[in-house]
Amino acid sequence: MIAITGGGTGGHLVIARAIKEELNRRGIKPIYIGSTVGQDQAWFEHDAGFEKTYFLESQGVVNKKGVRKLLVLFCILRSAFTCKTLFKKHQIDALFSVGGYSAAPASFGALMCGIPLYIHEQNAIQGKLNSLLRPFCKAFFSSYDQAAIQTSYPVSEAFFDIAKERKELKTIIFLGGSQGASFINALAQKMAPLLHQEGISIIHQTGQKEFEAMKAFYAHAGIPADVFDFSKEIPTKLACADFAISRSGASTLWELCAAGVPALFIPLPHAAANHQYFNAKALADQNVALILSQSSEWEPKALLEQIQQLDLLSVSQRLMQMIQTGGAKEIVDIMLHPKTKEKPC
Repeated sequence: MIAITGGGTGGHLVIARAIKEELNRRGIKPIYIGSTVGQDQAWFEHDAGFEKTYFLESQGVVNKKGVRKLLVLFCILRSAFTCKTLFKKHQIDALFSVGGYSAAPASFGALMCGIPLYIHEQNAIQGKLNSLLRPFCKAFFSSYDQAAIQTSYPVSEAFFDIAKERKELKTIIFLGGSQGASFINALAQKMAPLLHQEGISIIHQTGQKEFEAMKAFYAHAGIPADVFDFSKEIPTKLACADFAISRSGASTLWELCAAGVPALFIPLPHAAANHQYFNAKALADQNVALILSQSSEWEPKALLEQIQQLDLLSVSQRLMQMIQTGGAKEIVDIMLHPKTKEKPC
């Protein structure tokens, strides 16, 4: 039996879901261990693809100080012993971690039990928990790290299914992620009149917090737009887009690659270790993406001109060559058929 742990944000959870779906295809229902904090419950509490889901009290240690840090560490340790009981109950043979603070209890519990730990690092910059646990894991997977087991990023087949060459800028999609992004929403407001004037259609994921305000903006401005807060049908939305203006969380970035959608990335400036910038930089260094700093001076017309100067066809073709299907299959194959030594770490 396999257990999956980790999450907190959609970027982690989408990997957990991809591995779960691959296990399901093989007739295996894993268990999931996440946190009561973050998005874990919203994603998986009622997911029939898991045999059982558990949500424990856990928080991030980063930025905690003094007594508060000690309390968080005690909570993680207490939950690790709870995980030991769960592993015994479900006869767990291996634990797959996607990182994030909600992975800490189960990961430490697995090490205490001698259960093989497999870790996937989504980002170009390694997370603190993954860095701590890497020397003790059975295998460490990454799409960036040359010293890890490199696999294609585990992206849903739905994004490969809508892959196509983008040849002409007819539609732009604004993606703020599942939580939305105020900066991207503000950017969309400034660019929307110009895009409308140029005959470029707009698709806009606003996030729940600013959905009503953004919907009202488009209505008041008389600009037709496909506006939504959150959707599980992002592949359907991307199928209609020729270009994206987006945050650069790893999952979103690789989904855009799989679909062949060129993008202007605006990294979240407060992301841990500035990992969103380095995610985007990995593509920008190969001239297949643009990056805009949130602190940059920009003007809508100049920004649109920069986008229009891109060779969409060439970039789209190269993006689709950067990722292959079967990332989740590669990882599950290794977990189910382990060798004596899997990693380099």
